[in-house]
Amino acid sequence: MSEQMHPAAPHHLPFFIPGADGSDTLMVVMGIFLVATVFWVGTLYWKLHSLPERMAHKSQKLQFEIVAVLGLISLFTHMHIFWVAGLLLALIDLPDFGTPMRSIADSVERIADAKPGAPAAEPEAVSGGSPDVRTPAKQEVHNHA
Repeated sequence: MSEQMHPAAPHHLPFFIPGADGSDTLMVVMGIFLVATVFWVGTLYWKLHSLPERMAHKSQKLQFEIVAVLGLISLFTHMHIFWVAGLLLALIDLPDFGTPMRSIADSVERIADAKPGAPAAEPEAVSGGSPDVRTPAKQEVHNHA
C-alpha cells in the first residue's frame, strides 16, 4: 500500500500538531516548562519563607533563635501569623539586657566570695594617685529595712 496524503490535507502541518509517529513536541516542551516553573516557584517560596530568619541572622539579632523557631512553626502548621510575628521580631532591635546583668552577677559573685575580715583586693591604679592608697573596707552592714 502506498501512503499518499489526502488531496484535501495541507502539505505543511503546524509544529503543535503531533506527527504520525505519535511524538508530540509541544507536550514535551510544555512538560519541561511546567517542571521548571514548579521548581522556580518552590525556590521563590522557600526564599520568601526564610526571609525573617536571614534578616535576623544578617543583623546579628539576639532573638535569632526565636525567629528561626517561628519560621519553622509557620512552615509546618501553615499558620501565617507565626511568619508575620517572626518578620516583626526580626525587624525590631531588642535591647541587650544580658550583658549588664551578667556583669552585675559577676560582681555580686566576687563580693560574695570575699571573706569579711580579709583585706580588699588590689584596686586598679588611679591616674595621678599613688598605687598604695587603698579605700577602707566597709566594716559594718547597715540594715535599711
